[in-house]
Amino acid sequence: MFKRLFAIALTFGMAATAPPAFAQNCAQRDDVIAKLKDSYSEELAFGGLQKSRGGHSVMEVWTSKETGSYTVLVTHANGLSCIVAVGTDFFEAIPKAIPDGIPS
Repeated sequence: MFKRLFAIALTFGMAATAPPAFAQNCAQRDDVIAKLKDSYSEELAFGGLQKSRGGHSVMEVWTSKETGSYTVLVTHANGLSCIVAVGTDFFEAIPKAIPDGIPS
């Protein structure tokens, strides 16, 4: 479990400091969001603030329940958004139910 979490954290950390080769997958946030909504029917599922070398950025995951597609997007403070991952067959993990009467 720890290895998997470490690998995910390392992947997202590297994605935030993507080299210029990834610049071709970048555009202004409004343009990227419009494309995700219009072309892929994706909606914001979750996200968070990420600290990187150049300051802070926002990591978001956009998903479509209709198609199962997903997009991982990193937006920098200057408004530039970069797509760092895309895929299919997105699913949501169902949290374990805690029975009534048991403290969490």
